[in-house]
Amino acid sequence: MKSVLLIGLGRFGRHMAAKLIEEGNEVLAIDSDEGRVNDAIDMVTDAQIGDATNEHFVESLGVGNFDLCVVAIGDNFQSSLETTALLKDMGARFVLARANRDVHAKFLLRNGADRIVYPEKEMAQRLAVKYGNDNIFDYIELTDEYAIYEIPAPESWIGSSIIEKDIRKKYNISILATKSQGKMNPLPHADYVFNHNETLIIMGHYRDVRAVTKLK
Repeated sequence: MKSVLLIGLGRFGRHMAAKLIEEGNEVLAIDSDEGRVNDAIDMVTDAQIGDATNEHFVESLGVGNFDLCVVAIGDNFQSSLETTALLKDMGARFVLARANRDVHAKFLLRNGADRIVYPEKEMAQRLAVKYGNDNIFDYIELTDEYAIYEIPAPESWIGSSIIEKDIRKKYNISILATKSQGKMNPLPHADYVFNHNETLIIMGHYRDVRAVTKLK
């Protein structure tokens, strides 16, 4: 369980707060809009109305006591930048800041953000990969080069085992799980035999995964 200070209760902030709570974390949510705070108060551990660009208010929050600080402000970049800088000045351990543009990300990183998230950009990229290719059912980016994909088992693999196909050495991918009829089989053994109508959860470099999706 982590203690999280989340600033900004717009759509992104509310969704993130809800998921953080669902995962068992404690969340103190802050917003300058009373209506947003009232709407979220039953959803989070605690919620306060306040201006996160005000030094005295931020100091009163005890920023250094939180494991994670999230700057989820999306409609006012100046406020987001000032809040990020204040959090770091007040001793925040880790600041995750939302950005809508690359130039915003650069300024946020220079002013104390430890990590940047692009909600719209990341979702758009994920959907483009998922729906732009008939052989990719889902996709989670890990780095600029590596990702986790859900793909159908290639026809040429059906009836053969993982070790027979020498998957890792020949194709440079790792099979994390297989899925059939909604049931997941995590970390299949080397003697696992591929079946019809199942999908594979694999991890690898984009280039290597693309090559596998083109197999017959």
